[in-house]
Amino acid sequence: KAKQISRMAERSYILSKLRNILKESKIQLWNPPYTNEAKEAGPELKELSQKYSSMLKYSLADIESALEEIRCKAVQRGKGNETFKATGIATLEIHLPVRVRKQKRNRLETKLNISGKDLQSQIAQQYELQEPFIKILINKKQLDNEKTLEEQGVKHNMKVMVIERSYTDEEAKNLAQEQEAMKKKQEENDENIKEKTKRAEKGLKILAERAETVDPETTPYLEIANQTGRSLTMPPAEKKALTLAMGYHERGRAFLKRKDYAVALPLLLEGDEHFCKCGTELLESVDNYAVLQLDIVWCYFRLEQLDCLDDAGKKLDTAQKCFKKCYGENQERLVHIKGSYGREKVLFLRLYLLQGILHFHSGRAKDSRDYLEKANSLYQELFIDPAKVDRLLQCGFLPQEARLSLRACDGNVEYAASHITYTREEKKKNKKGGKTKEKSKTGQNKYVKKHGIFRANCF
Repeated sequence: KAKQISRMAERSYILSKLRNILKESKIQLWNPPYTNEAKEAGPELKELSQKYSSMLKYSLADIESALEEIRCKAVQRGKGNETFKATGIATLEIHLPVRVRKQKRNRLETKLNISGKDLQSQIAQQYELQEPFIKILINKKQLDNEKTLEEQGVKHNMKVMVIERSYTDEEAKNLAQEQEAMKKKQEENDENIKEKTKRAEKGLKILAERAETVDPETTPYLEIANQTGRSLTMPPAEKKALTLAMGYHERGRAFLKRKDYAVALPLLLEGDEHFCKCGTELLESVDNYAVLQLDIVWCYFRLEQLDCLDDAGKKLDTAQKCFKKCYGENQERLVHIKGSYGREKVLFLRLYLLQGILHFHSGRAKDSRDYLEKANSLYQELFIDPAKVDRLLQCGFLPQEARLSLRACDGNVEYAASHITYTREEKKKNKKGGKTKEKSKTGQNKYVKKHGIFRANCF
């Protein structure tokens, strides 16, 4: 499988490199002399292949195959444009799950006045997928089955991402042996996930809407605080958007930790949509938004669908700018507030890794190498000696506490032990701060625990 992934990555690099060269040279492969009247490749394509094979140091067969793929897609796109103008039948570019990607053509013709449900059924039938197990994402949004494609902003030549739930080897074996039973069980699981998501959405909306009607001084039910536990003051509409955004993000991260990327991605995209309703000043002062951008790109990467995320580079740039503004150019603000930035190094590791991968798939080898070297350097710094973890475990600390504190303290065991103790004390103080004195009807003081606290990492 590793060799297969390597070949796919190399193929992607060759295609991106050739597209960049063709664009710079203003060569249009869909026009003569590279494409004749019968829409077939002309002899000049062979000459071009030889030229680029020598230039890029790849085999003639690889270059010729890649150029033909670029030419054919361009010709198909031209035919699709003519058909759409004449009949209104749009062509959608279908990005299939890896399992079936090589087996089927990835272009689908359809009217745009059909419902999302109809499109999902059409995709499932044409590509031999089981409809209950797939989800459709278009323009970074989950397809609404009830609305038409036009109502959802779907246009000719748009990319359609198809994701399906993954199975373990044992589950796949059971699916083959007991197809009907497994299908029923999976449908029930999907319904449970939908129900849980609906409940989460309902709860978040209730909290967010309540923020507009209650006085937080007299009715303490929800608090949005920074990383030190201090409350943040903001307009009600912005508070509602931030509440929903952080709620969806946390929900998505829960599935992300389970590596259930197909379920996590729609929730993360929903959180991103609500974050965009917050003011620019807030987005630039919290690292939550930057982390969300990383999580979204990471999901697309793990689903092997980076091609569907046209603004992946923009999201990573946004994350990097946000980190710099929050933490300082050299993380000096973070060190001043928290005393170290060991835990946040993991975020930069993910950022550099994704930037390296993205540059590679865009045909920019030097930029890719630079970012991957930075990622590797951070990885070496973040490596935790198991013996040091064991020493902290013998002191009664938890494994996760040990790992995080060793990273925060650059591997120093004594500092890490003090860091864990300090962190525990701070959590206790924050919990006490989560209670407020309130006069009862009898005139006595009583403590009312707030129903929830969202942490916004403001700097």
